[in-house]
Amino acid sequence: MAIANELKSRYPDARFLFVGAQDRMEMEKVPQAGYEIRGLWISGLARKLSWKNLIFPLKLIKSMMQARKIVKEFQPHLVVGTGGFASGPTLRVASGRGIPCVLQEQNSYAGITNKLLAGRARKIFVAYEGMDRYFPADKIVLTGNPVRGSLAGNLPDPAASRSKWGLDPGKKTLLVLGGSLGARRINELIGGKLQFLQDLGLQIIWQCGKGYYPTYRDCDSDQVRVLDFISEMETAYAAADIIISRAGAGSVSELSLIGKPVVFIPSPNVAEDHQTKNARAMVERDAAVMLPESELENRFEACLGELLANPARMKIMGDNLRALGRPGATREIVDEIEKILKA
Repeated sequence: MAIANELKSRYPDARFLFVGAQDRMEMEKVPQAGYEIRGLWISGLARKLSWKNLIFPLKLIKSMMQARKIVKEFQPHLVVGTGGFASGPTLRVASGRGIPCVLQEQNSYAGITNKLLAGRARKIFVAYEGMDRYFPADKIVLTGNPVRGSLAGNLPDPAASRSKWGLDPGKKTLLVLGGSLGARRINELIGGKLQFLQDLGLQIIWQCGKGYYPTYRDCDSDQVRVLDFISEMETAYAAADIIISRAGAGSVSELSLIGKPVVFIPSPNVAEDHQTKNARAMVERDAAVMLPESELENRFEACLGELLANPARMKIMGDNLRALGRPGATREIVDEIEKILKA
């Protein structure tokens, strides 16, 4: 959507159509942003033995037919693939019709869809160095990941932001993010460690996710703000002194712009364990701490306590993370798209 917004600002009369997997979150979020979306009956293969894998060939054939109809009707001048399930059929059909295609790989470990489509793409926009391990070097453009434009500028005042959340403006604040849908293991961790966290002198802004909110809403207090979803991320980031987060590509890119100390708890339940690889890429640059879910019980308290006791270390981590941020990513991607459209 960030890419579409930038293109729309340059070409107000342009038409945009998103294509997604019909049972995924994009089918709700894209229309909320004011764009049309069409859904394909596509999904990934289950990593464990499952009866659902038996119908995958049928889903793929059906999705190819749907993609052909969509591309024929919409007649795009260019197609952008971001690695989701729907990218495969759509870009395969579009490239077969001679329509220029580009890819945007968000993670440090390339997903299988983008790897399969790389030969059909004109350009491949990446967020990490060393991606020639997966893609032809002459197609790669290192841009970073697109993020919401409001995060590219200065954040609001920290004390004022804490006050806006109804918290003590002068007290250290922990921001907990589990992604839009929430994260079960992170929620269990925070729910079980509230007293420990408050003993450390922390107040908390905790995004637990819509599905988990009924379980944790009673934890809300004058020191703990429990929310199903945070719409005003700028004030949440501004209020935070330290952040606990999943390590999805979008989260890592946003947090790189924020430049505050982060403890990444990557989800182990994602394709090719890409969140662990994203987090490790930050750790290798001394820009974050990573705690696997399997080590939370043994290491969480010591890890967080040591960080908070060492402000100099926290500042170094935040500075190193900010140095990896690329606030001009969306603009650079659209600059390259313009070159292709004008060629």
